[in-house]
Amino acid sequence: MLAQCTMDLLFYYRSLGLSLVIEVKDKAIFYADFITAILIRAIGQLLQVADIQSLKSLGASKFSKTSENFPAGDIAALVYLWNPLTIITCLGYSTSPIENLMIVLSLYGACRRLVPLAAFGLVMASHLSLYPVILIIPLVLLIGSGLDTPPRKLFLQPNHGDGYKKTNFSWRRVVLFFLWASVWALYVLVLCSISLKEYSGLGEMFKRTYGFILSVEDLSPNIGVLWYFFAEVFDFFRDFFLIVFHINILFMVLPLAIRLHHRPCFLAFVYIAISSILKSYPSVGDSALYLGLLGLFVNALADMQFSFFLFSGYLGTLLLSPVMHNLWIWRGTGNANFYFATAMAYACFQIILVVESVSSMLNHDRALKKGATPVAKKIQ
Repeated sequence: MLAQCTMDLLFYYRSLGLSLVIEVKDKAIFYADFITAILIRAIGQLLQVADIQSLKSLGASKFSKTSENFPAGDIAALVYLWNPLTIITCLGYSTSPIENLMIVLSLYGACRRLVPLAAFGLVMASHLSLYPVILIIPLVLLIGSGLDTPPRKLFLQPNHGDGYKKTNFSWRRVVLFFLWASVWALYVLVLCSISLKEYSGLGEMFKRTYGFILSVEDLSPNIGVLWYFFAEVFDFFRDFFLIVFHINILFMVLPLAIRLHHRPCFLAFVYIAISSILKSYPSVGDSALYLGLLGLFVNALADMQFSFFLFSGYLGTLLLSPVMHNLWIWRGTGNANFYFATAMAYACFQIILVVESVSSMLNHDRALKKGATPVAKKIQ
C-alpha cells in the first residue's frame, strides 16, 4: 500500500507540471522523502510491537487491542508522504528532506539499537543544521533503555507481581554511541578540511554555517518570528536577545527529558517540534517532519483536544502566508505586519500542538494506570 501511494504521489508531482525527465537533484530529494517515509513506518512498527507487549504485561488489555487495530507506522508514513508541506518542500528543491532523512535515520538506528547507524545520523543531521544536536538525549535513552513504554512506576505496583521484568540501562551501548559519534564527527571534519584546504579552512566554515545560524545575520522574511524581531530591536540589545532566544531551547530540554524519559521517541518528536518553532531560519520541511512523526502516536493521542482547531489553523496560516508575502513583496499593497501576523499565528498553533500533545500523552499514561489490572506472577 505504501509503495502504491508513493507511485501515486510521483504521478501527482508530475501532474503539477514537472518534466517527465526528472533531474538528478529532483530524484535525490524525492528518494530522500521516500526513504524517510519507509524508516518512519519501520519505527512505527517497532513502537507498536513494544507498546503491545508492555500493555499486555501491564494487564491493560483494552488498550493493547486498540493499539493492534491502528497501524501507526503506516499512518505516519502516509501522513509524511502526502503532507502538503512535504510536497512543497520537494517542489521547492529544498535540502530539508536530506536533513529530515538523517534525523529519522538516527532515530531508526537508536530504536533498533544499531549504535553506528544512530551516531552517523545524528552527526550528519547536526552537520547540516545545528539544532538536531539536542536529539542526543532521546537517542541515548533509546539506546540505553529501549523503546517507549508506559512509566515504570506502573509496573512496579505491588499488585502486578513479577509480570514485568525491569530492564536495566545499558551504559555500554551509550559509551559505544559516543565513541561512534566522535569517530563520525572526526571523519566529517577531516573531509571538510580537505575540501576547504584551498579556501579559508574549518574556521571560516564554522563561521559561515553555525555562526550564521546563531548570529541571525540574514533578516529575509520566513515563516519564523526572529527575522521581524531582530529587524526592529535596537542594536545595543541584539546580543542579549540572541542569547535569550537561543537559550530558550536549552531551558526546555532537561525538564521535558525528566518528565518524558520513559517515552524517548515521543520526546524526540517534541524536541524536533520545539526546534522548528525557535530555530533561526525555519522552513516548512521542519514542520513536515514533526507532523509525520506525530502520526506514530495516533493511538496515544486519539483524545487530544483542539484537533480540528489546530488543523484549521495550520491550513489557514499556510494559505494566507504566500498571499500576504505576495501583497507585501511583489504588489506593494501591504506591509511587513501583514506577513508577520501569519508567522505569529503559525508559531502559536505550533506551540498549542506541542502543549496539547504532551498533555494528551501524560493523560494517556494516567489512563493506563487506572485501566491496568493485576498480572499473575510467573511460575518459577
